[in-house]
Amino acid sequence: MAPALLYVLIQSSAWKGNSPKFAKDNTIRSMRIISLNVGLPSAQRYEGREVITAGAKQPVPRAVLRFTNFGGDGQADQLNHGGVEKAVCVYPFDHYPYWSRQLGRDLKPGAFSENLTISGAIESEVCVGDVFRIGEAMVQVSQPRMPCAKLAGKDESKTLPKLMVNVGYTGFYMRVLSEGLVAAGDSFDLFRAHPDRLTIAEVNSIIYEKSYDVALIERLAELAEFSEVGRAQFARRLQRLARG
Repeated sequence: MAPALLYVLIQSSAWKGNSPKFAKDNTIRSMRIISLNVGLPSAQRYEGREVITAGAKQPVPRAVLRFTNFGGDGQADQLNHGGVEKAVCVYPFDHYPYWSRQLGRDLKPGAFSENLTISGAIESEVCVGDVFRIGEAMVQVSQPRMPCAKLAGKDESKTLPKLMVNVGYTGFYMRVLSEGLVAAGDSFDLFRAHPDRLTIAEVNSIIYEKSYDVALIERLAELAEFSEVGRAQFARRLQRLARG
């Protein structure tokens, strides 16, 4: 489905939820882009070996967001990263103090190879299908981020991906519904809250088998705004559970 058509469908069917997190203007309080980070594939040395990665992202004041990524951004591993449903990688700035303590050093925005370092958007509140306005662009939450080994190499912690999964601080991906210029410091405004209210934390609980809630798996397997890869994965999970 074309992104523009998808945007029209979402706009006509979604609604703003009621939550103490929402301000009177229907935005989530204190949600803002702390840093906008981009990078192209380059050779980096992780654990003594050369790795081609686009994870060494650097802050920029602004960039144009297209349907597949930000201008000046790219992916080395295009099988597992990037594409329409993973066009924007988001990581909560709220988690940075925790990781600074765990890793024993100060971390600068972009430390988790995210495109957007955001304040106020955390996995237990952000839901699949939520639509946000950032600068001139419109984006929609598509799925959790799945931490990989290259991130472990970048942050010099072999156990980092497992730790991120264990505490649920994974971040999340977004698809682009309408393109436009985005700048560091822009608000991260909730435009439409998806009515199903399935949080990134709930999705993570299924992905990493902390939960075997069949009803939740069924809902996600049928949720159009969930990524195609995620829906297929959960459909296979249902088949396995049905076989016992």
